[in-house]
Amino acid sequence: MIVVKVGGGKGIGLDTVCQDVQTLVHGGERLILVHGASHETNMLSAALGKPPRFVTSISGVESRYTDRDTLEIFTMAYVGKMNKQYVERLQQLGVNAVGLCGADGRCMEGERKATIKIKDQGKRKVLRDDYTGRVERINTAFLTLLLDHGYTPVLCPPALSYESEIINVDGDRMAAVLATAFRADTLIILSNVPGLLRDVEAPDSLITHIAKARLHTYMDVAQGRMKKKVMGASEALEHGVGRVILGDARLDHPIQQALQGRGTVID
Repeated sequence: MIVVKVGGGKGIGLDTVCQDVQTLVHGGERLILVHGASHETNMLSAALGKPPRFVTSISGVESRYTDRDTLEIFTMAYVGKMNKQYVERLQQLGVNAVGLCGADGRCMEGERKATIKIKDQGKRKVLRDDYTGRVERINTAFLTLLLDHGYTPVLCPPALSYESEIINVDGDRMAAVLATAFRADTLIILSNVPGLLRDVEAPDSLITHIAKARLHTYMDVAQGRMKKKVMGASEALEHGVGRVILGDARLDHPIQQALQGRGTVID
């Protein structure tokens, strides 16, 4: 089993990702694709007159502030647009893809955070109207049913809270929980950078291999969105996933190149 998470940043090669999915699935590989849509969400938010707002937690992790209006925009971009674009292209390639968000069939559930503590201009603040959470439970029976009948699940946030509220969840950590639930051999996390870089301004500073026992020492190296990818990698490896590869979604054959060791391999 392979779980592939492809980011939603600018420059992601949707078509090349789908072509690799076709090659692997037609070759007999069981695969679940998880995708993001952050760039589309930002553009849609701006077009609708509600520019995106990002907040930084006390621990220094950045995330999207998601009130109810933002949640609706988020869902439009992730589910209404990008999810169906992936499904359309995969179906054109002969892959019987089924597009779902985490709320569908309760396939991904978690607790909505009652409050979020953030740092704002040096001050600590508490947000209470945020619709965010973290995936804690996977409906493996439902997803296995699809896989066993020849369907390829194409999944994306949002997920569902235990109180049946739609919640924004981080896609990288969602993919890590999914990979853990299916005891995946490999979790591939693709984005618009070559992998984990020692210097974000220097693409040639790629870290090509990290022993999982030493991954915690690289947490401070990860900047911005990469921090959550490294967190997701750590969580997946801690719970039994064989290896995690941080790869480049802009390459030709990005999944196959990642499987061949292109990027940052953590095992």
